[in-house]
Amino acid sequence: MKIWASEHIFNHPWDTVTKAAMQKYPNPMNPSVFGVDVLQRHVDTQGRLHSTRLLSTEWGLPAIAKSIIGATITCTYVQEHSVVDPKEKTFELKSTNISFTNLVSVDEKLTYKPHPHDPDKTVLTQEALISVKGISLSSYLESLMAGTISANAGKGREAMEWVIRRLNTEIEEFAATARGTILTPMAAAVADK
Repeated sequence: MKIWASEHIFNHPWDTVTKAAMQKYPNPMNPSVFGVDVLQRHVDTQGRLHSTRLLSTEWGLPAIAKSIIGATITCTYVQEHSVVDPKEKTFELKSTNISFTNLVSVDEKLTYKPHPHDPDKTVLTQEALISVKGISLSSYLESLMAGTISANAGKGREAMEWVIRRLNTEIEEFAATARGTILTPMAAAVADK
């Protein structure tokens, strides 16, 4: 078993980062995630949004690791459950692979919270528990997978920044369109006088 952990600070408020995290896929930084299906979504009595999603991914293990575990299928599925608590300003996401569970399990937890000293920043804490079962060199493979998770975490943070820029651009375009729509009738009214 291998444990991997990381912490990152986004220079954006929690609300912005949470919206981006919910819209993270697809993105050009993580092309291995090619499908996202919402299986269930509901708001509980405390106002928390619960979501269960299925991610379809292309397994990015190196060829040597695939040959050691005997994997020929590269499409894998990950189940993701998240809880967004707008009152407490927490967003917790847990994911686990549902493919190859007899050989490998990767349980990941991401937590987004406002920075304790700066409300314009968000702290992301990531943890992964990696376990390779019934294969020689399992410790080596777990370390290899931890390296892959670490590299993918960096790509994930880049993807979040990309989504935030995209959302900000959409908001600016919408606002400009709304201003233009409001100004056009007003300009016509002034021209008629």
